[in-house]
Amino acid sequence: MFRIKKLDIFIAKQFGMLFAGTFFISLFVLMMQFLWRYVDDLIGKGLSMEVLGQFFWYMSLMMVPQALPLAILLSSLIAYGNLGESSELTAIKSAGISLIQSFRGLIVISVIIAGASFYFQNNVAPMAQKNMAQLLISMRHKSPELEIPEGVFYGGIPQTNLYVERKDMKSGHLYNIMVYRMTDSYEDQAIILADSGMLQSTAEKKHLVLNLWSGEWFENMRSQEMGNSASVPYRRETFAHKHIVLDFNGDFNLTDVAGISSDARTKSLEKISHDKDSLVHVYDSVGQAYYKDAQSLYYPAPKLSSVEKKQAIKMADNKKFDIDSLFKKLPADQRRMVVDQALSTVQQEVNDLDFKGMITSDGDKMIRQHDIEFINKFTLSLICIVFFFIGAPLGAIIRKGGLGIPIIVSVLVFIVYYILDNTGYRMSRQGDWAIWFGRGLSMAVLVPMAAFFTYKANNDSAVFNADAYRNVLRRMLGLRIKRSIASKEVIIHDPDYLNIANRLKVMNGKIADYAQSRNLKALPNVVKVFFRYHADHNIENINVELESIIEELGNTRNRVILSSLNKYPILAVKAHTRPFDRRWMNIASVFILPVGIFLYIRMWRFRLRLYRDLRTITACNNEIIAEIEAHGGWVLRVENNNNQ
Repeated sequence: MFRIKKLDIFIAKQFGMLFAGTFFISLFVLMMQFLWRYVDDLIGKGLSMEVLGQFFWYMSLMMVPQALPLAILLSSLIAYGNLGESSELTAIKSAGISLIQSFRGLIVISVIIAGASFYFQNNVAPMAQKNMAQLLISMRHKSPELEIPEGVFYGGIPQTNLYVERKDMKSGHLYNIMVYRMTDSYEDQAIILADSGMLQSTAEKKHLVLNLWSGEWFENMRSQEMGNSASVPYRRETFAHKHIVLDFNGDFNLTDVAGISSDARTKSLEKISHDKDSLVHVYDSVGQAYYKDAQSLYYPAPKLSSVEKKQAIKMADNKKFDIDSLFKKLPADQRRMVVDQALSTVQQEVNDLDFKGMITSDGDKMIRQHDIEFINKFTLSLICIVFFFIGAPLGAIIRKGGLGIPIIVSVLVFIVYYILDNTGYRMSRQGDWAIWFGRGLSMAVLVPMAAFFTYKANNDSAVFNADAYRNVLRRMLGLRIKRSIASKEVIIHDPDYLNIANRLKVMNGKIADYAQSRNLKALPNVVKVFFRYHADHNIENINVELESIIEELGNTRNRVILSSLNKYPILAVKAHTRPFDRRWMNIASVFILPVGIFLYIRMWRFRLRLYRDLRTITACNNEIIAEIEAHGGWVLRVENNNNQ
């Protein structure tokens, strides 16, 4: 039976305080990101505080489902990072409580948050999305003089299209202006060209004043009374300055939500399912109607009598029947007429199919959007649980609390999620990927990641041990550390200097024989290295003997000998013979061309380094032998005893 323990309450308090803080921080960051995209719609529009308050309120409601997963990731990582850094996690494990058992309280909390996120997305977020879209559209229609674009026609002013080549943001002047004034009749339109101008709102926000300089006015004078007469009078006017008043209500008015309500993001699950069924039914009917039209227009079934049908079947079964021969029998003018008629029919059909394909593609896009939003309501909730199983194990592995490393790790994980999720969303919306694949891409990557981190953290695996990765990189690149042998304060056994001197002389002989038998400067044999390598036991024995002597001489107090000991290199006794210990890995590396070349050059480098190391070892041996023979073994032993 599940019982709430003090440990669960303790961890829940740690997590709860962090979650509250990180949630509001995440919400603020996401709101600022969203605000930056629409800042041009807010600045300089003269919006009231009430409208701005509604904008920020609906924006915060929209960002809540996205802020919850990030807050769970960050708070769980910091909470378990703090427990690991203060050794409380070690105390929990020493009490016989596994890491998974310590998760159970937070798992329940994460599931509750995921459920709240799902409820929020299904009930609150659609309403916020609808109201936000309504506000944004209304803001864009307010004070249009501030958002006239450069290089394109602007149609935000009723019955007027305005083209501006360049504009000065500081002074508000517009340059190289082209204005199309339109009415209910195409014949009554006017075209105005001007070198420069300014567009401003009147004080009551009911009209726009367009001041134009150095331009021309072209206007068609045809009226309804003139009917369809052939002569069409028009007016042309050249002006130095023109003052035009345009009807425009610049006050802030909410637009109609009729066009917004079709957006799938503004609907609940029940509404999405209902509207999707209606869309499928409608566009299936449209597709069937298009199919019947094409069948009747371009592929009509001729009405034949039974005798004509039998003749047609007989002609089709006849292998000697050739349509090209019938075509060649026609006169030249009829053949050209047949070809022109066929081309015209095909072109007409292609244009018809392009138009119908454009209509059906819009329907397919709307249906895909409904499917995507249906899945989003589940994935955004489940990602809360997935992020917990990423953040908490990572905190237990890293064992660092605070706002340093946890922030960096959380940002990296969230960036991976954002890239995968955004890529899958765009590709699914365009129809390039299947919807289940695009919306499940981030989950397919993050769920195995969460399982891996949880497994490693539960088994106390040092997956983020920097020293382990540093050692692997050092071995791969052939880097090594220097010896550091210091003088000991207490020495129990003195070295046998005379015996060590004799062993060093023997080692010098072995090194000379080894260097003579091995041509270490030459390139390694590819066949012997990758296919038929043999272990180099001679250098392994020399290395074992050397380490034994160094360990014994580490008990000396003679500074000359200690200095010589620190000059000894650390030998790599296998790297110069083959890349890997396993034969199949060596053979496989040959066929991977860049890897094989790298490993071959690496082995040659290790052979050259071994050649230099052997010379260094011989020189160090001679220094130690000379020091021992200069003082005598018994003198050094007496010096050690006196120092003690």
